[in-house]
Amino acid sequence: MEQRRTVVREVNLTAESERRACRWLGFHRSAVRYVAIEREGEARLRKRLRELADEKPRWGSPMLTWRLRREGFRDNHKRIRRLYRLEGLAVKRRRKKRVAQPRAPLPRSSRPNEEWAMDFVRDTLCSGQAFRALTIVDTCTRESPAIEVDVSLPGDRVVAVLESLSITRGLPERIVVDNGPEFHSKALDAKKYG
Repeated sequence: MEQRRTVVREVNLTAESERRACRWLGFHRSAVRYVAIEREGEARLRKRLRELADEKPRWGSPMLTWRLRREGFRDNHKRIRRLYRLEGLAVKRRRKKRVAQPRAPLPRSSRPNEEWAMDFVRDTLCSGQAFRALTIVDTCTRESPAIEVDVSLPGDRVVAVLESLSITRGLPERIVVDNGPEFHSKALDAKKYG
């Protein structure tokens, strides 16, 4: 649209009227004269969108929309996607798998209940049916406060196990997890454990 306006302005410089220039070029005058108005709160939305995209560089427009809605923004997903594109925040395609941030050695836990490690283990029964086990281990004492076994263990079940542990034992200062999809669920993100 900006290119059309530029063409009409250049034709206007040659002493033609805007009406005649638009008629010759086949443009509507209202489109050429249109001035975009920034909506209320758009600057705040753009700023928060950039912050979230910096914080979560692999999240696309749908996940950022979900996060903004959770924070109280009531904007339409189409508006958020438009601003996402205007800000140039599109997720780049991965070429090679590289570490996003340099790894730093984790501090060792020196007392019980300071740090837990969570992971999933998968095995198969003699009937051929697969099952999974959520294992939680205290990294200092190597004690296992909980092991949850089932055929399916979605994020809601992980939250339920952590909730029951918080009542009976209390939660640690840190929880170390791998990069598995079970720990990237919306249920776990809403609780902010560790």
